[in-house]
Amino acid sequence: MASVNAYLNFNGNTEEAFNFYRSVFGGEFETFMRFKDAPGSETAPDGDKIMHVSLPISKETVLMGSDVPSQYPAAVFGSNISLSVSTDSKAETDRIFNALSAGGQVAMPLAEQFWGAYFGMCADKFGIQWMVSNEQK
Repeated sequence: MASVNAYLNFNGNTEEAFNFYRSVFGGEFETFMRFKDAPGSETAPDGDKIMHVSLPISKETVLMGSDVPSQYPAAVFGSNISLSVSTDSKAETDRIFNALSAGGQVAMPLAEQFWGAYFGMCADKFGIQWMVSNEQK
């Protein structure tokens, strides 16, 4: 069974925003990764910006986010939210991603990622942004 969580994009102030959210919801960051922490990216121009942060806010819900890299258009507030779907299998990931992207636009094709997930990003035919992943064990 898939789960859905909100994914927020910011223009360089993700760390500030997520420290605020942590003060509101409590808890600890499950993941806190800067762009320079990615393999081969130690000298990345956006190295100190946040590549991925996750903050569990309930037993079922995780708030996630990142800074938009400088080579991409800036986040537009109001449309800087994606829905992140976590699946139980690669087959379910393929099925959901293919269905959501049909008639829409693939931003990042499904592929194995260095952080251990099978992951892709797309916008559906209604313009809603989705991230679909399966954590590889």
